[in-house]
Amino acid sequence: MEKERYLEQARKVAARSPYYRLLGLDVTEIKEGESTIHMLFKQDLTHPYGFVHGGAIASLADSAVAMALVSLVEPKDRITTIEFKINFFVPVGKGELKAHAKIIYKGSKIAVGDVEVTNEAGKLVAKVTATYSIMRGDLI
Repeated sequence: MEKERYLEQARKVAARSPYYRLLGLDVTEIKEGESTIHMLFKQDLTHPYGFVHGGAIASLADSAVAMALVSLVEPKDRITTIEFKINFFVPVGKGELKAHAKIIYKGSKIAVGDVEVTNEAGKLVAKVTATYSIMRGDLI
């Protein structure tokens, strides 16, 4: 039960994050090594051609990996992105995006996450691999 409270607290903290609010990120699920985050299309997130900017999609995916990893580390530990690879497949000009992340490797200092970003029709928009550093809280 303590783990569930911690994950719910992590979700609430994310919801208060100014950057998450700017992007309109909604953390809908955090479970052991996985997370799902939704982002609604907003005109403010588009580039000059009217499609969602790749940086906004990348932030959505990166945030999904972070939330998935939070479920696997201790509350006092700190995590940060150290490498990020993204492939974009289709532009997004309306609707909702969903990022589903899974941690595919977790060591004591490094973790790797895999993310699929899909549109509301379920079509693959982007594929991401992200590497994170894990800093033990008692060593910071």
